[in-house]
Amino acid sequence: MELEFSIEDLLNARRVESDRIEFKRNWNPDDIYTSVCAFANDYDNQGGGYIVIGAEEKNGVAKRPVSGLMEKDLDLIQKEMLGYNRKLSPAYFPKTIIDQVDGKYVMVLWVPTGLQRPYKAPEHVTSKAEKTLKYFIRYNTSSMVATPEQERELISMASKVPFDMQPNPDATFDDISLILLEEHLKATGSKLAKEIRTSGVQEVLEEMGLLDGPSERIRIRNVALMMFCENPDKFFPYMQVEIVKFPDGSIKNPDNFIESPPIKGSVPTIIKRTMEKLQDMVIVDKVTKLPGQMESVRRFSYPYAALEEAVVNTFYHRDYMSYEPVHIEIEPECINIISFPGIDRSVSMEDIKRGARFRTRMYRNRRLGEFLKELHLSEGRSTGVPTIQEKLEENGSQRAIFETDEDRRATRVEIPIHPDFLSNIITNNENFAQKDERSLIGVLSEVLDTKAIKRLSEIILYLDENDGITPQTAKKLVNKSEATVRRYLKELVDVGLLIQSGSTNNIIYEKQELKK
Repeated sequence: MELEFSIEDLLNARRVESDRIEFKRNWNPDDIYTSVCAFANDYDNQGGGYIVIGAEEKNGVAKRPVSGLMEKDLDLIQKEMLGYNRKLSPAYFPKTIIDQVDGKYVMVLWVPTGLQRPYKAPEHVTSKAEKTLKYFIRYNTSSMVATPEQERELISMASKVPFDMQPNPDATFDDISLILLEEHLKATGSKLAKEIRTSGVQEVLEEMGLLDGPSERIRIRNVALMMFCENPDKFFPYMQVEIVKFPDGSIKNPDNFIESPPIKGSVPTIIKRTMEKLQDMVIVDKVTKLPGQMESVRRFSYPYAALEEAVVNTFYHRDYMSYEPVHIEIEPECINIISFPGIDRSVSMEDIKRGARFRTRMYRNRRLGEFLKELHLSEGRSTGVPTIQEKLEENGSQRAIFETDEDRRATRVEIPIHPDFLSNIITNNENFAQKDERSLIGVLSEVLDTKAIKRLSEIILYLDENDGITPQTAKKLVNKSEATVRRYLKELVDVGLLIQSGSTNNIIYEKQELKK
């Protein structure tokens, strides 16, 4: 058997997180099998893990050169493993890969999430007397005995097989593209790429753990169709991206729009073509020379990495049995990415509003996430949201807004355009170019730049004659989305003009006294 990626990537923790890898200098069954049990239980739904025997760990990666195993010991270890595998309850058989590194042999135990989890194991598999079995789980980089509460959660997870790992009863091997499969294996540096032409699709998929069932009734798992089928919408309806551009804004002029043809194909293909389309349609740069500074500042309307992370996340977390495509709506001031379903209920509404890291152990398509990480399209481990916010911040853009409804039916991500590009879409108004010291505009011009004054002009004029404003009124004045209106009002709160009051369902922004 071969790894799906290069052994060097594993030794250097490049395609797999370091806490999903254990390095063992020698063959130590008692220590190794507690980790086998823990990885198979996959308490955090990370996709199991890898145990490298014949290498020591140093700072999260393998110490080089590796210590290695004696060639004469390889067969003996595999024979012993047959007995130890059956000591787990239920029996579990990790996949064994033998490779040469630094001129020495290493053995890799690939331990994917067990379909019959939860698993128990004795603390000492080498003991003939010990009969007590315990649940083991991973905690950071260690394997430990589960607490009673963790045991109950493990048991409740037993019947929850992620959708992407479920077998598809309608698929045949003819549905798998040899070209897509080979391209993926080459991209990840797997030795299987050299074997696919001679071994065939079925054997390679078996090596990759993408088949299910007995030999007389083999079924292909859904994730193989998502990754390596040229027409996966045959199995997953509306697995596509639909892009619509509203030049005047969807609220101001919903009848004026430009609709692109649906983007279809395998998940990596859709992501690639979607990003190519967005790069052509919305990503532009602007170089500004600052006074007193040699280096120019380069800003993008939208940072590529933030958009890519948002697009990848929609396919990682989407419901593939939902008859809804991924919608991308391009507004003059932002891009909205809408996918189905909503953010999992294990993430609180407060965390969603904060736009911070979403921590959850419930993944609909865990194996798909591993594939996307192997292709460097996803970081994994709930880092998608922080990555989006980080890339926006680096670009000088405002933070993205994440929204879902109470029923968690859909997720909406609003990514704002960089402020430097707003001047291209704001109607010039000569009245605002003059700083009238007698008006509210004249006062605000001391704390807001001209672009902000123009952007907030209708609201400011209203507040010049009124003591407050509601979000509903502001929305009618500016003809923008609710999220954009909230952002506008927050700008005026931040400079001290407004203060928010009222109940959740009856919010009002009251005007405060400012020096003129």
